[in-house]
Amino acid sequence: MEKNSDKKHPGGVSRRDFIKGMGTGALGTAVLPPLLGQTIATRKGRVPVYDKKTITLTVNGKKASLTVEPNETLLDVLRDRLDLTGAKKVCDRGECGGCTVLLDGAPVYACMYLAIRADGKAVKTVEGLAEGEKLHPVQEAFIEKDGYQCGFCTPGFLMTTSAFLEKNPAPSLDEIKQALSGNLCRCGNYAKIYGAVDTAARKMRGA
Repeated sequence: MEKNSDKKHPGGVSRRDFIKGMGTGALGTAVLPPLLGQTIATRKGRVPVYDKKTITLTVNGKKASLTVEPNETLLDVLRDRLDLTGAKKVCDRGECGGCTVLLDGAPVYACMYLAIRADGKAVKTVEGLAEGEKLHPVQEAFIEKDGYQCGFCTPGFLMTTSAFLEKNPAPSLDEIKQALSGNLCRCGNYAKIYGAVDTAARKMRGA
């Protein structure tokens, strides 16, 4: 009768081979990948297939159709495919907010958002804030109040601020700080940034 320790698992690896493999580097290297690589899908013979997809999105009021890779981010598409370099690739892991754009009016980190998910949605980047030669009130306020230093993080702050003031046209200082908590300024220019947001709010209210 076959011992339990010799029973084969679905990937063709027995319990005894697994234990041996854990004790010897070479065998462990050979045994672990096929064992750990088994997903529910592969065990049932259903291996997921990811392929390119053609998406259509509206960027700054203009429709764009393009074929994207399944792992391609919205930030990569904007910068490398549509030549809209206002959104910055800074941390590239959803921590600094330098890549913030508006997706259907809501701020998102473009570096963490897959382009495929943007299919059929409206995207606004910092290039789309101004109306022709007329700057958006938020842009005017940041210039007037020196709400920037190196300027690398500024596009993200502008986009977050514009979306925030659409929902809260008369924010308190604490509300401004909370709204911008997902955007980091490595120059530490926060006092002037908060002042710029307050000024932008007044401009948008006509005060």
